[in-house]
Amino acid sequence: MTATNVAFDPKELEAKVKAMYRSVAEDPHGEFHFEMGRALAERLGYSPADLDRIPAEAIESFAGVGYYFHLAAIEPNETVVDLGSGSGMDTFIAALKVGPGGKVIGVDMTDEQRAKAERLRDRDGFRNVSYVKGYIEEAPLPDGVADVVISNGVINLATDKGKVFREAARLLKSGGRFAISDIVTASPADRGDGPAAGGAGGQSAVSVHLRQRERRRHEIRREEHLAARRQTLTRCARLHQSSVHGPKTAPPARRRVSREMG
Repeated sequence: MTATNVAFDPKELEAKVKAMYRSVAEDPHGEFHFEMGRALAERLGYSPADLDRIPAEAIESFAGVGYYFHLAAIEPNETVVDLGSGSGMDTFIAALKVGPGGKVIGVDMTDEQRAKAERLRDRDGFRNVSYVKGYIEEAPLPDGVADVVISNGVINLATDKGKVFREAARLLKSGGRFAISDIVTASPADRGDGPAAGGAGGQSAVSVHLRQRERRRHEIRREEHLAARRQTLTRCARLHQSSVHGPKTAPPARRRVSREMG
């Protein structure tokens, strides 16, 4: 059997990614191969108190893969750039941390994602947040604009990941911080040898991304199944213990017997 290289078309990849995340923005309750929404965000580590302070619709379209704000250590009055900001959940969280004296800039290539984020920003009064259309490999922003650059589950979709990291370095001020959550591969079978992985042919980043998301979804389901099974076994053990020993009852009261004295 001989290996066959699959022709790679960056424009096709871009179209697939845009179509997928257009649906994420417009129909967050639709059928997707990955998990989304508030339950996911809380399980990843987002504070319920923070989530309560940002637009619920942005949380509905959240499709991140981790939590990194404890690593970013964002301070009041800083400037944050979010590469691949989507419908805005992380930009709104960052806005809470930089405060009114700070600034948050979201960069995203999908029009529908940016439009949703802008609508929610305007409605809820997040005046320190702005969005620009662009690619995370070539953000339309000046050098050294950011104290912190963040990104959540997006770099794995870039065809040139090295270029993304170089772009993050360009955007950062001297001494700035770069905090991300993303999907990585450990096995050669997952990496492939295509442009998405730095080679000349092979599988696209989207196929790797979809496979990894599906694997992660199965892992979450397995964990939930095991937790439910543990709860069931605990209940069964308690019922068994109760049936063996029986319910505790008070001893019968002694009847007082009076004898007549003759």
